[in-house]
Amino acid sequence: MNKKRVVKAAIRVAGMLLMIFLVPPVVSQETETSFRPALPGYDYRFPRDFYSHDDFRIEWWYYTGHMEDAAGRSFGYQLTFFRVALDGKGKVKNASQWKIDHIYFAHMTLSDIENEKFYFFERINRAGLGQAGAESDQLKVWNEDWSLTEGKNSHHLKAREGEAAFDLKLTPSKPLVIHGRDGVSQKGEALGNASHYFTFPRMQTEGQVTLKGKNYRVKGLSWMDHEFSSNQLNEEQIGWDWFSVQLDNGTELMLYQIRKKNGTIEKNSSGTWVDADGMGTHLVLSEYSIQSEGQWVSEQSGTTYPAEWTLEVPKYGVRLKVTPEMANQELHNLRSIATSYWEGSVNVSGTVKGQPVTGKGYVELVGYTQPLKQELPE
Repeated sequence: MNKKRVVKAAIRVAGMLLMIFLVPPVVSQETETSFRPALPGYDYRFPRDFYSHDDFRIEWWYYTGHMEDAAGRSFGYQLTFFRVALDGKGKVKNASQWKIDHIYFAHMTLSDIENEKFYFFERINRAGLGQAGAESDQLKVWNEDWSLTEGKNSHHLKAREGEAAFDLKLTPSKPLVIHGRDGVSQKGEALGNASHYFTFPRMQTEGQVTLKGKNYRVKGLSWMDHEFSSNQLNEEQIGWDWFSVQLDNGTELMLYQIRKKNGTIEKNSSGTWVDADGMGTHLVLSEYSIQSEGQWVSEQSGTTYPAEWTLEVPKYGVRLKVTPEMANQELHNLRSIATSYWEGSVNVSGTVKGQPVTGKGYVELVGYTQPLKQELPE
């Protein structure tokens, strides 16, 4: 659930980002103002649903993974592309190249585990003049020279910034998993307080990582999320904790808990258990637990984050210890979302039905620096 990155924060971002661009948008009076809500009964169609859904207000393509070179040097990475529509169905009725009907932003991270060094970068662009975009008839998303494209039965990720870069080919080794029930991942009580959300939980990954001028040929595993909606969070919700886990017995687990202002957890929080054959099973909040056992304080943002967790899913005999591979994996003081969040590579160990397992995962912690805002800035 990116990663990341949800609709209400993005709506606030969209308003803020309009102030960044020197050339203002030219908007005619003929502008559609409604967006399509995420409702039960959605009919997923592939490959179409990998592409951009311009009739929904916000959408993201989220990839994380773990890789090693032949010498065993390990890296974690994240690359997430976001699309935020500024007018109904993302279509301002104006032919000017300078119009702004979408804002695109992207987050890139690289965790150098050996040296405990975390690199993070962001991009913010408008659709005009081809600086960024997402196609609705093919899997092609880009923000300047960062890109997501489709190959033969594969996805291709490419990003470079400063001392860090990667160029990766991802090939699914398990089928797609659709999260939630009846086509929606419900996030609250209201109709449409939800998203359409699906995952490739295990993608074989190979390619190249570049760091400080040195190239590393790497192999590993990645996780892909694609999510689109128009109104996910409500005003009582301030953030979330999200977990993806890939275990060495061939199973995967996704869990999240949405935190509320009153200190409780949103009862519509949920997860998915994926068995070794690729069958996904929806988990409601009462079927799992997430217990934090540590803390880490950021020197950059001053934010206190949970740092270690125990995940339990009694229905499947799952008990897992989740530990960050390195403490500082915070994307701090981002312009694109006007706050900070922690998104990092983690080690996993524990048992499934009494059998020992190990694995890797990613954890995303949002809303700890400040609650997500629900309104546009004035």
